[in-house]
Amino acid sequence: MSNNIVVLDNGGGLIKAGQGGECDPLVVIPNCLFKPLSSKKFIFPPPLSHGADVDIDLTSAAVRRPIDRGYLINPDLQRDIWSHLFTSLLRITPTSSSLLLTEPPLSIPSVQRATDELVFEDFGFSSLYLANPQSLVHLYEASRRPGSILSRTQCSLVVDCGFSFTHAVPVLHNFTLNHAIKRIDLGGKAFTNYLKELVSYRSINVMDQTFLMDDAKEKLCFVSLHLHRDLNLARERRNGNVIKSTYVLPDGVTHTKGYVKDPQSAMNFLTLGLSDEGPNTLLDTKLDNVERKKADMNKNEIDLTNERFLVPETLFQPADLGMNQAGLAECIVRAVSSCHSYLQPVLYQSIILTGGSTLFPQLKERLERELRPLVPDHFDVKIITQEDPILGVWRGGSVLASSPDFESMCVTKAEYEELGSARCRRRFFH
Repeated sequence: MSNNIVVLDNGGGLIKAGQGGECDPLVVIPNCLFKPLSSKKFIFPPPLSHGADVDIDLTSAAVRRPIDRGYLINPDLQRDIWSHLFTSLLRITPTSSSLLLTEPPLSIPSVQRATDELVFEDFGFSSLYLANPQSLVHLYEASRRPGSILSRTQCSLVVDCGFSFTHAVPVLHNFTLNHAIKRIDLGGKAFTNYLKELVSYRSINVMDQTFLMDDAKEKLCFVSLHLHRDLNLARERRNGNVIKSTYVLPDGVTHTKGYVKDPQSAMNFLTLGLSDEGPNTLLDTKLDNVERKKADMNKNEIDLTNERFLVPETLFQPADLGMNQAGLAECIVRAVSSCHSYLQPVLYQSIILTGGSTLFPQLKERLERELRPLVPDHFDVKIITQEDPILGVWRGGSVLASSPDFESMCVTKAEYEELGSARCRRRFFH
């Protein structure tokens, strides 16, 4: 078996790929093809330098994704994206490489078979290990915190808010407790779509501006610590400037990307969080003395006020989108309550937030406030945020791939050909 191990975190929004044992992935690319207005055909997205924008005009770009609502629905499209990734970006030979591939929890058999066919039949990898993303996050954080209760007990609750779903997953000794997994059908894609609807209803039609609204969401949305106060602020003309931000759309000439008009004022909401009573007087005075920068519709500018916190608010109140599902805090409590009573106090002390949608400012603080009344008083609640929640899964995969036991845990191509997909997958306890 080859020592060349490719770690592939195949998310619905982003693919993170690189060599096992490294600190960071070599490549991060959107898991899609898109067609800008300047192109006659769908093209492969260029790699992202992590945290940077795609260097291409994506105004009104069409997009095709192989994964929808967390499931692989277009294996042919995924094959094309992987082929580009392996050949042009990673420059690896699959037939002489092992693959560590992530797969969301509770995947259905037809998707599992399609994935195995891609790995072994289309690309001919020499061996495969399928990993649950949440178990990799647990592994990574346990390796980073050797003296913590998480590491000592080898038990945690991983809250993974990604592109398609939000999962609350109890993990024990690197295995997910599948019977206790709880899911909310909300993720980054749903948040972006909701922002598009709100902006389109209130100002200009941006329903075909997926990438622009995704950028606006990432730069401007935040979790409210005082919902009713912030709603009132957004309604008031004078104090509304504490919440209001202007996002400038591309004009295709001077700039091909959207941007925040006044980034500093966009951060004023963080000062509000210092007071439970409302905005502080000093901040109001400063804002009154600052020249207001109003949106100019002739320049394709849009004002965002309560949209900034109403979008992430749906994670705590899915009913706002007409969904009959529990919010994040209750979802966590249900997951913990489904576990053995001996594990429950440990799980509440080792809640790990991961996934790109946990980057909303103030999410951790809001979750702590919502959880505390729902958790028994004699249990401590501790929430851990990852240093980079987008790369946390991949880094855990890299740690696992560098383990001396990794090769013995894999299914080889010969075993797959002899036993088939279903029997091979028993190796991974799925």
